[in-house]
Formats: sequence, C-alpha cells, structure tokens
Amino acid sequence: MQITMDIPEYFGLDKTKPEIASTLKLYAALALFQAGKLSVGAATELAGVDRYTFMAECKKHDIPTINYTPEDLEAELADFRLAC
Repeated sequence: MQITMDIPEYFGLDKTKPEIASTLKLYAALALFQAGKLSVGAATELAGVDRYTFMAECKKHDIPTINYTPEDLEAELADFRLAC
C-alpha cells in the first residue's frame, strides 16, 4: 500500500525525502505498537529497522516493550517461587 502526504517544505527540517519518509514510518510503527495494534515484529517491519533499533527507539520515547498485567506478573513470580 502506498500513502501520499503533502508536507510543507518548512517541516522538512533540512532532511531529505527518504529521511522524512523513514522517520514517519518509524513514528507510525511506534504509535501503532504502543496502541497494541502491532507486535514488535510487525512494527520493526513497518519501520524498516531491526528489532534492537526499534527497542532502543521505544526506550528513547518511554514506550514499554513488556506489558504484563498484574495477574501475569504474579503467575510468573509464583512459577519462579515453585522452581526455587
């Protein structure tokens, strides 16, 4: 799918068109990942970056990469306690 956007020149911030496109794809992937619409794998594919780069960007933008519910965390801890 191709999407076309008209962006005024003054928003270019001295970047090339490919750099702007790359940045927009990354930010879209971050937003969709944060909203729970994309998995990490799908988000990295959309952004066109490797998993480590995507995870670093998540950290940079304060986006949690592990979303345990309190119940999930308690179950994990219970399993850990049983194993010890």
